[in-house]
Parts: sequence; C-alpha cells; structure tokens
Amino acid sequence: MIQRAPQFSPNSVEKDKAILDAVAAQRLQQGDSVAYIVEGEPLPVADAVFTMGRLPETLDALKKLQGVCIINSPQGIENCARCCLETIMKQAGIPMPPKDGPDGYWLKRGDFAAQSKEDVIFVSNKTELEQQIEAMRQRGITAYTVSAHVKGDLVKFYGVLGTGFFRYYYPTDDGVSKFGDEQHNGASHHYKFDVDSLQKQVETLSSAVGISVYGGDCIVRADGSWCIIDFNDWPSFSRCREEAAKAISTLL
Repeated sequence: MIQRAPQFSPNSVEKDKAILDAVAAQRLQQGDSVAYIVEGEPLPVADAVFTMGRLPETLDALKKLQGVCIINSPQGIENCARCCLETIMKQAGIPMPPKDGPDGYWLKRGDFAAQSKEDVIFVSNKTELEQQIEAMRQRGITAYTVSAHVKGDLVKFYGVLGTGFFRYYYPTDDGVSKFGDEQHNGASHHYKFDVDSLQKQVETLSSAVGISVYGGDCIVRADGSWCIIDFNDWPSFSRCREEAAKAISTLL
C-alpha cells in the first residue's frame, strides 16, 4: 500500500488513509500480508501494489516493477493530469463542458491534480481569467485548462472498473467539501438523468485513461444532459468507503 503524499491530499489526508486501511482490512481477511509505505520511501518486494501515489518519482519507480499487479497503473495516474485527460476525453467522445459561455470560467492546473485552492479557480469574465492565468504562470504553472461554467446539479461519482461498483452523490446535500467550489452551482435540484448512461460513459473513460479505481464530478443540466468536469485516480470514497474497499479488493 502506497499512501499519497500530503500535498496531493489537500484537506483529505485522513480520508485518503482511511480507504487504504479499509482495503488492507479486506486483504488481511483473505490471508494476505500487507505493508504500508509513504510516497518517497523505497518500494518493498511485493506481488501486488495498491497505490494512491502521484509523485513523478513514485510513478517512475512503479513503471520499473516487473510481474507485479499495480492498482492504479502509473501510466493511468499520469493520464489523469488535466491536460492529458482533456485530450483523452475528446478522443473517447466523452461529454465535456464548452470552452466559452456566459456564466463564467474555470481555470485548472493542467500538469498535476489540484494541490491547493489556487489550482482550481472560478472567474466571472475573460478579464479575470487572463489575470488568473498570469498569476498561475507566476507560480511556475504553464500547463492549464479552461472551460466554461455549466449551470446545473453538481454530482460526484465513484467507481471500480470491472466490478459493477458505481455510486453517485450530491455534495451540496451533505455539505462535505474540499475547497468549497460547490457553492458556484448552488443547492441541488436533483434533475433526472440516465444513470446507466453516465456509468457506461465513465467506464469508457476509465478504460481509456487506464485506471480502475476512480472518481470524478459531472454537471447534470435541467434537461438531463450532463458533462464531466473532473476525473481522477483513487478518491477517498468517504461517502461509500466500506463498499468501495470490497470492490477494490476484488480486483486482485
């Protein structure tokens, strides 16, 4: 088990550790021995690796392992960087938010997953957008994505490819938030949408990206159409941890 470096778990260090603990408990019940390391420590000899790691050196070390089952794959984790992800989504025909619109814009760091609130920024107009792009460049970040804000219900989804496990939730219903960005979409209306279609498209994306344990966000519009605004490797599954741990364990 590789625990994610703290900078990649903003406001979620304990939640991310908790899902690893839950998966470890499942494997111990199956008679396996389980060892933990934190990103940056040498990799132990193992038949399988469950990893939440995102540091480049972690992914490079995992790529060198031979004959080891690795979940999620290091290549897939790299593909979750937003610039790479956007390209893959276009190629796979996944519904995405438009580049332009009347309701503001989202500027997101493109080289890594978000490490702070400054890596995912909402702006109301193009003037503010240019200012925030320059501020991001001043921080040394030159890879970024821009998309128009989409009105509708914010829906968080979680899944484990190949196991049938797929869950979705409305974060404004329970108030659980990492950065508070949910406020831009307001309270959920619970618009009706085709859940099976969403799951099918998300699993297509998961396969294209190359990860099995995933989570993400989409916006469901009033007419039931939707677009995916975020997709990432191995979330904390805090809303469905025990169910998810069983599904993740079955991947072995």
